Amino acid sequence: MSNVGLLYVGAVLFINGLMLLGIVPGKAAAAMNLFVGGVQVVFPTLIILQSGGDAGTVLGASGLYLFGFTYLYVAWNQLTGAPGEGLGWFSLFVAGCAIVYGILQFTMFADPVFGVIWWSWAVLWFLFFLVLARGRDALTRTTGWFTLLLGVFTGAVPAMLLLAGAYRTGAVEGIVAAVLAVVLLALSWLLGRPRAAAPPPAAA
Repeated sequence: MSNVGLLYVGAVLFINGLMLLGIVPGKAAAAMNLFVGGVQVVFPTLIILQSGGDAGTVLGASGLYLFGFTYLYVAWNQLTGAPGEGLGWFSLFVAGCAIVYGILQFTMFADPVFGVIWWSWAVLWFLFFLVLARGRDALTRTTGWFTLLLGVFTGAVPAMLLLAGAYRTGAVEGIVAAVLAVVLLALSWLLGRPRAAAPPPAAA
């Protein structure tokens, strides 16, 4: 994924997290999903067409479609009012693909940090599956917080490090990334727990 593309993945995840938390209306979030989703479909297509069949280039570009079609699907649902089950089952498919991309980051590209990032995205897409396809509405706020936090810590932050030439990866960095991912998931669960209803006022 390109550095600039990753930055805007972070932006759209941040917006979608706010949407799931009820802060940004769905139709207001649709524009960003359309913009970034379109870019994440057009650019990998151009990259593949110009790759000359190079397997590594095609592999690197292929993952972008997972994001592109997810964001376009989100925009479609928000603009048309379509039910979310289709997007939910698509998210399960994407979660499985993200696990494989994470393994490839460890084995083919020697990049443990992005291996962890891909696995974090796999967890996120699985949460989308649970909420949209399986009706686990109680997980909506947890998913919203996790989406928002991953937008910052798996999108914006690594993109800025890459753009500044300060990105580092290795075993130690991979462990730090894994610990951070677990902390973010736990924090999202805590923030997303249903708020207890206030007790009724005592009778006079």
